[in-house]
Parts: sequence; C-alpha cells; structure tokens
Amino acid sequence: MKTIAIIGTFDTKGTEYEFLRKKIESQGLKTLMIHAGGFPPAIHADISNEQVAGAVGQDIHEIIRKNDRALVTDTMSRGIEALLPKLYEKGLFQGAISFGGSGGTSIAAPGMRALPVGVPKIIVSTVASGDVSVYVGTSDLVMFPSIVDISGLNWVSRTIFTNAANAVAGMVKNAPDPAADDNRPIVAATMFGVTTPCIDQARRYLEAHGYEVIVFHATGTGGNAMENLIASGRVRGVLDITTTELADEVCGGRMPAGPARLTTAGRMRIPQVVSVGAADIAVFGTRDTIPEKYAGRRFYQHNPTTTLMRTNIEENIKIGRLLASRLNGAAGKTAMMLPLRGVSMIDADNQPFYGKDEDEALFRTLSDNIDPQKVELIKMDCNINAEDFSLAAASKLIEYMEA
Repeated sequence: MKTIAIIGTFDTKGTEYEFLRKKIESQGLKTLMIHAGGFPPAIHADISNEQVAGAVGQDIHEIIRKNDRALVTDTMSRGIEALLPKLYEKGLFQGAISFGGSGGTSIAAPGMRALPVGVPKIIVSTVASGDVSVYVGTSDLVMFPSIVDISGLNWVSRTIFTNAANAVAGMVKNAPDPAADDNRPIVAATMFGVTTPCIDQARRYLEAHGYEVIVFHATGTGGNAMENLIASGRVRGVLDITTTELADEVCGGRMPAGPARLTTAGRMRIPQVVSVGAADIAVFGTRDTIPEKYAGRRFYQHNPTTTLMRTNIEENIKIGRLLASRLNGAAGKTAMMLPLRGVSMIDADNQPFYGKDEDEALFRTLSDNIDPQKVELIKMDCNINAEDFSLAAASKLIEYMEA
C-alpha cells in the first residue's frame, strides 16, 4: 500500500493534521506522521521531533530550554531537510504534504525541495498567494493557498484541506510508471521565445539521433533548474544556447540566475555547447518598474507586464567577460558558438533590437577572453535562429557526447 508523509507541528495543529490524516487514509493510502514541532505532539507521530532534531545533531529538549522560537524553527527545518530524503530513499513514502503559516511552511519546504522531481509534494500555506520562490526554489513543490489561517476547522479550511488531501492522494495513486521511461540519453537545453526556432530545430535533430531533449525556459529559475538537473548526474550533454540570464545579472533585470549559472556542466565534465542567445535582452516588468538610469534606452513591450531593454556595448562587454570566465573553468568538452548576424529573433536585420555594434562588442570580448585550450570557439555568419546554426550546434554536441 502506498504511503503519504504528513509533516507538521502536531503540538499546535493536532486537530488539523488529524483531519488531514483521516482524509488521506479514507482514500486507501497509509500515512507516515512526522512531528516537526517543538513540544510533545497532540496526536500520534511515527517520526518524533527528537528524531527530526537528531538528524542534524541537535537535542530538541536542549533547544526548547533556550526558549527561542526561531531556533526551534531553524532546527526543525534543517532536520526535515536532512531526514525526509533519507526516509524517501528507504521507500517509506511516495508523496508528502504539509500545511502552515510562514513558520510551518519554512519547516517543511526545504525537505520537500530535497525530494526528487516527480515525487508529489504539497504545502497548504497562508503565504501561497505571494512570492513563493523562497519556498519552492527550482523544485516541483505545489503551494496551495489556504485562504484562511491554519487555526481550527471550519467550512473553508475543511474544504481546502480535503482538496489538498485529494490532490496528493490522486498524484500518488496515479504516479507515472518508471518502466515507461524510454531511457534515452538526456540533453538539457535552454530557450527563450526569441530563440525558439533554434532550439526547436536542434531538438528535432537530437531526437532523430536518439536523444531526449529537456528544454528549460531561461527565466532565472529555469536556468537554475537546469543546473540542478545537470548536478543530479542524469544529463549526457548540455545545449546552452540561451544565456540571456547573464544580461539580467549585469543589468539588474528580473531574471538573473546567479553565480552558479554556467558552471555545473563544466565542473562535472559534461559536454556542453553554449551560445549567446538573447544576450541582447534584459527583462523588466511594466514600464514604471524600470530604473530611472535607463531612461532613453531602447525598449520593446513583450506583453503588458514585461518590458525588454536592449543591452548596450558596455553591458555586452560585461556579459562576454562573465561568459568567458565561467566557461574557462570547464573541465569537460566545451564549445562557444557565435551567430554573427544576431543573437535573437529581434536582433536581426530590420528588427527592433538589431545592434551590429553591440553584438560585435560581445563577440570581440568573447574572442579575446576565452581560453582556446579550454573552449572551442566557433563563429557562423548567420542569425542564431538559422537552421544552419541550430543543426551545427546539435551536431557539435553529438560529436562531443560520442567522443
């Protein structure tokens, strides 16, 4: 019988968690009750708070004696993060659920993020309708808005808890069959709307040669999600065509991916073919959110809530240096491919972001700073979305992977 882990503070919210347990077990599933509160539980717990704290070398009784709520929350959060993946690896549960306010959510979220992609994971939370990136990260954690506070049972909370219980039960009961995986070698790729033709063409070529292509949207979170997948060891090669997140890192846009971006494949000796897709674009919100220092720059209204800014020469030099420094650290086969007639769909002849001088600054910086002993530099006289470019990139990656 399949089992769902229920993680929560059973000392303060015993009634609510007992309701959740009964709803899940009424679906013909077992539960694994994990107590993550500071004091003795009001309901049965299969895993005690002593075990949770012990997972990070702490004594819960010593923690409680310090009378520091923040310390309890931190200890329980780290304990769940350490313990939950181990319980999953032992086959003790197949899905997980929790609920709470910001504190309860902070306790459960790190452990759920540490579970593999595909493991059903839900948190019913009072903070689920706001910015949940700090809780979700790059995982597939589902945040359920609680609507009301997690305080007793009423017609709203009973409805929400029941829906959440049904959701996690349905996901666990109808989980994909691992045997259905075709086990083709995996290629990770990055795409933006303005590099879609390139990736679509390359994806079809790679699939025709026996590879499964997983495409990530280069939105900061997307780039980091790809880095995490690469770190899992499941990826054979990386087609990192769209490195636009570095433009946001340089310009202070909405979608930077941070200093780990473009480092994992190189560190793990995984073959990679990289380009400068959408390096012409820094992403901002509505016009009124754009910093005053950018007044007078070239903008393109992608949609009512998203404004694109054309990167200038100085910014392209910085992007080029960042790219070169990260790729020069690669221990595996690496190529940098430069499309000399434009880095995106809107950086082409007669398009709003076409910038010959800006692109040349980027290409020149890369040429000057890339270490030819570490990175193969390939220049092509076409736009990034030209079929010749995308097929050359895919072919180069296959060459590296099969070497």
